[in-house]
Amino acid sequence: MADEDIRQMHTQVKRGEVARYVLLPGDPGRVKRIASLWDEYKEIASSREFTTYTGRVGEVRISSTSTGVGGPSAAIVIEELSRAGADTFIRVGTSGCMGEDIFPGDLIITSGAIRREGTSRSYVSVEYPAVANYEIILALVQAATEFGYPFHVGITLSVDGFYSSNKLISGNEFKSMSTGEYSQSWMTEKMLDAKRARALNQEMEAATILTLSNLFGLRGGVVCAATDRVPWDAPSGIDFRLSEEKSIRTAIEAVKLLAQWDKVKEEKGIKYWYPGISRD
Repeated sequence: MADEDIRQMHTQVKRGEVARYVLLPGDPGRVKRIASLWDEYKEIASSREFTTYTGRVGEVRISSTSTGVGGPSAAIVIEELSRAGADTFIRVGTSGCMGEDIFPGDLIITSGAIRREGTSRSYVSVEYPAVANYEIILALVQAATEFGYPFHVGITLSVDGFYSSNKLISGNEFKSMSTGEYSQSWMTEKMLDAKRARALNQEMEAATILTLSNLFGLRGGVVCAATDRVPWDAPSGIDFRLSEEKSIRTAIEAVKLLAQWDKVKEEKGIKYWYPGISRD
């Protein structure tokens, strides 16, 4: 059987069914919502927590695959979709914000991630940095700016435990979300340390996606909507679905920009895009 005919074990996609550019939400239900903003789309596969759609935005072929929750399943997506031909991944997620000047509804574009999860450590030592591809960062910044969305660029904290990771209430006060408000003192200290180190937000997949993308010679990036600050109750007047849509539209526009830049690089025979390239 030719490699093109082999379906990947978990995602059930094969080469030719997945575009070069892939948007990665966590929630399988968000994939069709993303695809509905494209010019055309179709469902490719749905297996376990992995749902994949492929379609077109203008002349650009694009895919979206859900990663499920956390690093282990996100790693499966990067592994299998890269084998199927994808090379550019943008996580489109939600997160709790930690920066003092960040508010629910803002977008956070990740420049790098604190690897406080275990999946990336199963691939490479903790000293290896989880950094976003600079072209994706620039494309996300340009897209968010053109849409007029409030956004921030900086460090993301990636963790393994949703309930075991304390939530920021205000200032330097954290509260446990675990059953019976179970907590250990070091949990709060680690959160405070991340905040002191200017981490802007907390989520569960960025570090894995960025680390693996770099290890495999791929491009990885992240844009998250800040959906809380971080008490669990939604602040008055904040529409979480609208916040998510901002991140989705920003990521789609970023893909269109990346496709344009990739075409210019190919025409000029160069490897890296830069802002002044159009003047050359």
